[in-house]
Amino acid sequence: MRFTGKVVVITGGSRGIGLGIASRFLREGASVCLAANEDKVLEAATALATQAPDGAKVIGAVVDVTDRAQVKALYARVAAELGEVDVSVQNAGVITIARLEDLSEAEWDKVMDVNTKGVFLCCQEAAVRMRAAGKKGRLINTASGQARQGFVFTPHYAASKFGVVGITQSLAKELAKTGITVNAFCPGIITTDMWAYNDEAWGKLLGNYQPGELMAEWVEGIPMGRAGTGEDVAGLVSFLASDDAAYITGQTINVDGGMFMS
Repeated sequence: MRFTGKVVVITGGSRGIGLGIASRFLREGASVCLAANEDKVLEAATALATQAPDGAKVIGAVVDVTDRAQVKALYARVAAELGEVDVSVQNAGVITIARLEDLSEAEWDKVMDVNTKGVFLCCQEAAVRMRAAGKKGRLINTASGQARQGFVFTPHYAASKFGVVGITQSLAKELAKTGITVNAFCPGIITTDMWAYNDEAWGKLLGNYQPGELMAEWVEGIPMGRAGTGEDVAGLVSFLASDDAAYITGQTINVDGGMFMS
């Protein structure tokens, strides 16, 4: 198993893409910390631990990634219980959908804080610890199809995800000579709780669609003809974390069935 002895931190790890990534790393021998800003992450970690191979551990942590003190405490706990981090996946994210005139400043601030500031704070702390430990670590950030092209009713979300790409490129250049790589990925339509909300909220604003109708319409336009899964995303992330990707940094890779080809 290629990640035996490695330590992986995944924010937004209680469900959806994050949990799919965690499952993949665990199967490949890594010890994993699931972090999220909800108690559900503790249940998810307990359930995932039942699948752990010999030598691998799973812990759960309730963390607000917008709070520097909590982020620092997260990585310190991981070091104490699992070992210093080798791979940090910045996946925590939120979205709201509203017409321009209805989009509140509070919504803007929350989305930018979680999706962009949270990515930076976790990358910052993980990188500091990786360098101190002499590790050629991996920082992997969740962007979005909206880091390629903004969409109606979500200017704050698009801005937050374009920001993730900027952080990724900047840190990749700064850390390149240390052997720490920094990459991002852009998931398209993935079967998650977030996309259930997207389908409902966008559907109401774009034409009074019934639940499931808008997403089905959009999926028809995907060249591969289906929505993605957490496993689809996890395959890319595990590659970017592997030794095979040691010469890849500063890249943002689509995993979307061909929605965006760039």
